[in-house]
Amino acid sequence: MQNEVILGVDTHLDTHVGAVINDAGKLIGTLVTPTTASGYQKLLAWARSLGRVRRAGVEGTGTYGAGLARVLREQGIEVLEVNRPDRSKRRLKGKSDPADAESAARSVLSGDATAIPKSHCGAAEAMRIVSVARRSAVKAKTQAINQLRAILVSAPQEIRERLWKAKAEQCVAACAHLRSLGTSTQLETLTTTLRLLAKRWLALAAELKELDGSRV
Repeated sequence: MQNEVILGVDTHLDTHVGAVINDAGKLIGTLVTPTTASGYQKLLAWARSLGRVRRAGVEGTGTYGAGLARVLREQGIEVLEVNRPDRSKRRLKGKSDPADAESAARSVLSGDATAIPKSHCGAAEAMRIVSVARRSAVKAKTQAINQLRAILVSAPQEIRERLWKAKAEQCVAACAHLRSLGTSTQLETLTTTLRLLAKRWLALAAELKELDGSRV
């Protein structure tokens, strides 16, 4: 039976850097692979060629390392979340991806890495995905009405009195159907801008309604 080895991975957007150490803590080798399905398989096959892989320490299992963590778990390997090294220390010492990968493996060997990463599947993951889109939509919707109101505040008095409404929905409705506030360059620009901001608010409101429906 092969001796156990431990895989550590420093994860990035386009490439992952893997390092393998033995049960005595000796570094056996490092490998860089692309963040693709074939790249994950190549990393796993390489690690297994060096010994029996039962445990792996992976950085960023909720982001860049999510795909690799999923593949490793499917292969019966225990995946442990490894915290990224302190950035200030990395700047002082100089960044080294192979060293970070080796550190990830050593965290598993020493028992410092104990966190089990989330599986990123099921209802909880679906809710998380929807929440990401919803937060950005809420932020953009609030920004749109704030911009629209800021423009109205400095608009000519008769236009401000005509379009300013206490409720956001009423203010948006009034601006969304604007045809022309005048023939001057300033008024034509004002008409177009107010109408576009109002339509943006309405589109985001519809998007939020759809997202909220998917959360049920």
